[in-house]
Amino acid sequence: MDELTKRFLKARFQSYYKNLDFQMPPSFTSREWGFISFDPMPDVVMKRHKYFGSFNEVSEYLVGMAPAHVYYSVAYYDMPGAPRMDQKGWKGADLIFDLDADHLPGAKMTYSDMLDHVKAESLKLADFLVDDFGFSENNIELVFSGGRGYHFHIYDDKISQLDSAERREIVNYISGRDLDFKFFFKEVAMVGDAGAGSKEFMGKRGKIPTKWVLEGHENGWGKRIAGYVTDYLRSEAEIGKENPKEMFKDLKENKIAGDTTLKKLAVLASDETLLSEIMEKGRLDFPVKDFKTIIEHIIQKTVAEFGVDAGASVDEPVTGDIKRLIRFPGSLHGGSGFEVQTLSFDQLPGYDPLTDSLAFDDKPTKVRIQRPFSFLLNGQEFSVTEGKEELPEYAAVYLMCRGVANYGY
Repeated sequence: MDELTKRFLKARFQSYYKNLDFQMPPSFTSREWGFISFDPMPDVVMKRHKYFGSFNEVSEYLVGMAPAHVYYSVAYYDMPGAPRMDQKGWKGADLIFDLDADHLPGAKMTYSDMLDHVKAESLKLADFLVDDFGFSENNIELVFSGGRGYHFHIYDDKISQLDSAERREIVNYISGRDLDFKFFFKEVAMVGDAGAGSKEFMGKRGKIPTKWVLEGHENGWGKRIAGYVTDYLRSEAEIGKENPKEMFKDLKENKIAGDTTLKKLAVLASDETLLSEIMEKGRLDFPVKDFKTIIEHIIQKTVAEFGVDAGASVDEPVTGDIKRLIRFPGSLHGGSGFEVQTLSFDQLPGYDPLTDSLAFDDKPTKVRIQRPFSFLLNGQEFSVTEGKEELPEYAAVYLMCRGVANYGY
């Protein structure tokens, strides 16, 4: 990035901040702020331990300095501007989740594919936060990071004092890490003539008959497992209508069940009354051989299907770090030129960051391309080669921020 490019980007960021109607985070005067400037690039120099006492101070700093990146602390401090962490006086911290495509393993994906994957994981996380942990949507700020993922800011006094280990336990829960399927199987006594667990059942005395049920089917992971079991069986029943031989291929391939068992399972999969009892009562006492083993297999698939992919998407150290700096919603991301944009939960399913987060218009802008590069923005595919190009400003800014182009010719 040459000096002319730095000056151009600072001017465009400055213009953006002059017109920005931004919202401050709760208790912003108790937070530490940090900034990365365009000036020393390609070196990355973080200026932190900054303190602001008013809205106007923040606004004036952003307009005057036009930083490439803007951050504030998830923590609240007695003295947020103190130069050393041990002098600040930690008072508490928001609960933060950073879902980032940078952590995706395996084969290469396009930028668009990465963002789609992380959005799917974010939808799962939203479900856990509201349904399992009981957080109100009003206390959760959902933010597109401006880069490769989404941030969840949870502002709630109930979690502000959690330590790092307790916050990591939350990540373990939502990811299904170390989930023990044995917990979800409960052997209970059949209901006797004199009540549950009595020594007399249907007029007979002696050993109490028992049955297996799904523990905790009303909520949390138990509810997800019950739902997946019923959906799995229903989907297999639909496959069987077209081609019965294609039913339960995964059970056959993993040698979990034989032909006789699979025939009984096929009958069960077509019985809506029995399927509803799995959801409503946690019923698992079906006359199918090795049904418990089959359910164990389905539970493992449930974790893969519904658990938030902590290893691939959730940046676990961010959640556990009670003094972390996080991007300021409403600011610009200096690596893309995109807006760090706050969303409602309802907006997330249809949100397209490669269109919706663009902060600049389509004014023709001249750039010098440094290397071949292909990308998708605003619904348009671009493919540029080394040399002079004239592009819409949002695309030109993106390439300059990525280090692919320099301004002007």
